Amino acid sequence: QVHLVESGGGSVEAGGSLRLSCAVSPSLPSTYGMGWFRQTPGKEREGVAAIDPDGKITYVDSVKGRFTITQDNAKITLYLQMNSLKSEDTAMYYCAATEERVECSRNYCLRPSVGYWGQGTQVTVSS
Repeated sequence: QVHLVESGGGSVEAGGSLRLSCAVSPSLPSTYGMGWFRQTPGKEREGVAAIDPDGKITYVDSVKGRFTITQDNAKITLYLQMNSLKSEDTAMYYCAATEERVECSRNYCLRPSVGYWGQGTQVTVSS
């Protein structure tokens, strides 16, 4: 059984930074890509960043230049560095792992239909 556990969320003022982590256990095969998604009450879960099995990274435009997705070499931890946070970034953030294609475009990330999800970590940005 694969477990993804997010951490690093919290409350921060607008303009501040947070670094989210997603611990993967056990480690996944190299065929898996991963991504960060977020969700606010009453809205669908939306993707913000993705890294495919070859290391290709993509973002939605709303976070480009502010968020950075990285992964350690062993692919057991996924990170999301979030800078210049805005109130609209407030959401529950989830990491996901899948063997399906992972990619973000201007305002949309492919959402896996089969894969693994963490339980989420809350990010609250006050203006």
